Amino acid sequence: MGIKGLQGFVARVCPDACRMVDLKEMAEKHRIDHPDVMPVIVVDAMSCVRRWYTPESWVCGGQWREYLTVLEDFIETFKAAGIELVFYFDGVVEEKKRDEWIKRRQQNNKEIANLFQFIKTYRKQPGREMFVLPSALPTFTRFALKSLGQKTVCTLQEADFEVAAYALQHNCMGILGQDSDYLIYNTSPYFSIEKLCLDRLVTVMYSREDLCRALGLSVKHLPLFACLLGNDVVPENLLECFWHKCLVTCPSRNKSYNRRTSIILAVANYISKIPCSYSSLKHLEEMLPLGSDKTLLHRGMESYLLPGQQSPWIPLDARNFKMFSGQEETAMCRDKEIFQVLWLLKLNGHFIVAVICNHDVRYSCTGILSLMCLFPPLREFFVVFFVSFIGSFYCRSMLKEERRIRANPYHYYLFYTNVSTCICHTHPILFLDGACPLVKEWFVYCGNPLQQPDLIQPVQPSIPGGTPNLKTLWFAKGPDVEKQRYSTFLACFHLQDAMEELQALEAPVAAFCCLLTYLMLQVSSLSLEDLNAFVALILCLKGKSAAELASLQLVQVDSRAVHLGAVLVRGLTTLLMANSACGFPFSMDDLMPWKVFDGKLFQEKYQKSHQSSSVEELLEGNSDILKRKVSSRYFFTESHHVRCVFLYL
Repeated sequence: MGIKGLQGFVARVCPDACRMVDLKEMAEKHRIDHPDVMPVIVVDAMSCVRRWYTPESWVCGGQWREYLTVLEDFIETFKAAGIELVFYFDGVVEEKKRDEWIKRRQQNNKEIANLFQFIKTYRKQPGREMFVLPSALPTFTRFALKSLGQKTVCTLQEADFEVAAYALQHNCMGILGQDSDYLIYNTSPYFSIEKLCLDRLVTVMYSREDLCRALGLSVKHLPLFACLLGNDVVPENLLECFWHKCLVTCPSRNKSYNRRTSIILAVANYISKIPCSYSSLKHLEEMLPLGSDKTLLHRGMESYLLPGQQSPWIPLDARNFKMFSGQEETAMCRDKEIFQVLWLLKLNGHFIVAVICNHDVRYSCTGILSLMCLFPPLREFFVVFFVSFIGSFYCRSMLKEERRIRANPYHYYLFYTNVSTCICHTHPILFLDGACPLVKEWFVYCGNPLQQPDLIQPVQPSIPGGTPNLKTLWFAKGPDVEKQRYSTFLACFHLQDAMEELQALEAPVAAFCCLLTYLMLQVSSLSLEDLNAFVALILCLKGKSAAELASLQLVQVDSRAVHLGAVLVRGLTTLLMANSACGFPFSMDDLMPWKVFDGKLFQEKYQKSHQSSSVEELLEGNSDILKRKVSSRYFFTESHHVRCVFLYL
């Protein structure tokens, strides 16, 4: 998350510390200096996704095939210059940063509310100044990069720390991202993704050495400098009195500087005049209003020390630093075979590992609409296969807001019209009575003060023959096991009886049908027109190229279709989890949005369907599709109209 205002300060006040560089030339120099290794740039992917998403349309749910070509072009450009890329994704939000994380998500709520008000008023997409990432973009970006043959890592600690550590350990050519913390870590050079000109492979390099010269500091001072300016560990509100003292003793000589610039210079001046020792650090901790936690400054500085590095401010016997290891997982999971798979899943960002290993889980819901709160009833069924491994059952996450949606279909529209972005934060399981676990879940949505979590009660899913054994689902071989994996996956959606029909479909279509069925079961306000739009989408998407989809023009944008598109894409992330839990009955590639969704195409089908267009028009008069005699079978009950749909092709 970085230090507020530092990068802007460097650009305005320390121009020598941000200079344009040619990455091709730097790669060639790196090859000369290190002939045995290929030039590698470590990419902070989470700070790059905004730059990577360049398709013109973003509000409708994502132009996924266009986005895939953008990523492919990005990779090929670096590859042509002989530069290898390693992509890092955030895997955790540390407990000490949760408050800031929640604050930013709540701010995201306000931005999304403004966005939807614009769509309702003008029925079009706003300008880039209101840009919000399409739902689940970071999640699917990771899978996209893997499908393109790239090395991706999902972090076990804060991403910026692991990026800096990897770059240092492997003597990398540099780090590509947009986070001022990379100026503080003593690691490889830091390149800006925002200033990158991909055609020429030139960008701005920020130099920590030149920054130090301009401030009268040394590199060893930078961690303290960052903490005294306020960062993710040391809150700014605790530093106001200290800043005032610094400004009084070192007033700004340039009257054109804003307050933040003056603070940065004054803090640097203060640090340059104190001894570089542990006693100085302890004195600062006593002077600052840190409350009961006098170690806050100590921990903040320590967070910048990479493996193998030392600091004169913190002697070795006073350090609490430790790199994450697999020891905790090993303690929870004695089965080595299971542990190896868990470790691989963890590195790929799967939340299911936490259920077994008793770790925190957070859904960092970035995007237009974050809808994990619609999917807990589905999660409860597939997570049970993991929890059963430790002899207990997962919880039924029936949150208050979801109960309200189910009780009254009108609330469904209100809920999503109000754009209640949610964050799910699941704490470690609480074992009561020795068997049944409780799970703490935190959701950030409008009106939730987050004073305490929801305690979710367990429920055992109804599966013929009992809960499948995890080792069987993951490791056993043979046609019977393959069938069990598939039927177990369908059990998550209450679709065991439709196994024969679904297996006859192409895999992406079958998975799409499972998700669509689930949505029709959960949300009674979905109409037949909505269903027709989704069906037309999946049937017409297959034959369209990224260029065709990019050229598609919309007369207007419907806000309800934006909601439904976000619901569908968020649901795909839940399919990924269910697929992992059940031993991968589907290829993960079959569950990717570029196989089953396009935002503009869905908008077109939705609007035509609600305008009573014919089936022929919805299917674009495609004779091949019409010859398949597509039909739908609907199940009705007294309380709901469409309850379930299967497609027979």
